[in-house]
Amino acid sequence: MHQASADVAVVGAGPAGLYAAYCAGFRGLSSVIVDALPEPGGQIAALYPEKKIHDVAGHVAVRGRELIERLVAQAAPFDPRYLLGRTAATLTRDAHGTGWEIGLEGGGRVRAGAVVIAAGLGRSVPRTLPCLRPYEGRGVAHHVPRLDEHRDRDVVIVGGGDSAVDWALALAPIARSVTVVHRRSAFRAHEHGVRQLYAADVRVLTDAQVTACHGVRQLEEVRVKAGEEELRLPAQALVGALGFLTSLGPVADWGLKVENRLIAVDRAMRTNLPRVYAVGDICAYEGRVPLISVGLGEAATAANHAAVELRPGSRLAPEHSTDHSTGHSKDHASDHSTDLDAVPVP
Repeated sequence: MHQASADVAVVGAGPAGLYAAYCAGFRGLSSVIVDALPEPGGQIAALYPEKKIHDVAGHVAVRGRELIERLVAQAAPFDPRYLLGRTAATLTRDAHGTGWEIGLEGGGRVRAGAVVIAAGLGRSVPRTLPCLRPYEGRGVAHHVPRLDEHRDRDVVIVGGGDSAVDWALALAPIARSVTVVHRRSAFRAHEHGVRQLYAADVRVLTDAQVTACHGVRQLEEVRVKAGEEELRLPAQALVGALGFLTSLGPVADWGLKVENRLIAVDRAMRTNLPRVYAVGDICAYEGRVPLISVGLGEAATAANHAAVELRPGSRLAPEHSTDHSTGHSKDHASDHSTDLDAVPVP
């Protein structure tokens, strides 16, 4: 069985996970990043890669995709190994009883001295409609990885939350037509976005629902019931922005202390398991504010405490990054990784 090993295993390749890998690398620790999604970025990459984020320190506004690209580039000098499209299924003590072994769904394992769980809201399953399922992957999707893929297409977006409104506004200048279908008269999205939606070149159908999809091999048409009217809309793409059902998934069986479906941690981001930390939206402690900026700080806290645990006698506070032009610490990150379909992200 293929194996990989590192000083720190990071579960989750969202902002907090990527920054944890950087902070570990700065302390001279190697890292492996495991994520069920096929690309880094976590929920940002899956849900709003083109949306501007305004609450990240140092950025007046930064697009989700750009933020992820910068975090990947920041960690790159320390050569983290990425196991993408792989789900961390189990967590057990290693044979020596000093480190951890993560079993991967479908086979393979990762050995590490410490583990940082940065899995966002955990396992997310998109909500959908029965009539959409036959066209999943054939025109129906639940997020838009690349806006330009929908150039000159007729796009139908189903939903009334911020994601639905954001996708509609982003696609309006690109697609041939954009129609938003929402089953209620009022939107859940922020009022400012809704005002922009009605002012944009977007058809908005409220008190309406999609009743059927049609097409030979790919989606070609969507049927919508709006009041007493039955509409037939041309559509080569449908985005189901109906939200997600979230759970801890396999993490729930790892022996962690869980409170309200979140992992309990202390001020050092330590869980009840030794050398296992949790950061970002998957962790819980009194007074936590769910912001990306907060998650980044938690990642730095966890990585530096892990460095002390793995190298007793070292200082908790890292060196000043301004003292190193490349961002490397004096002890370069050691490369303990072996092949497990692990390819560095360029």
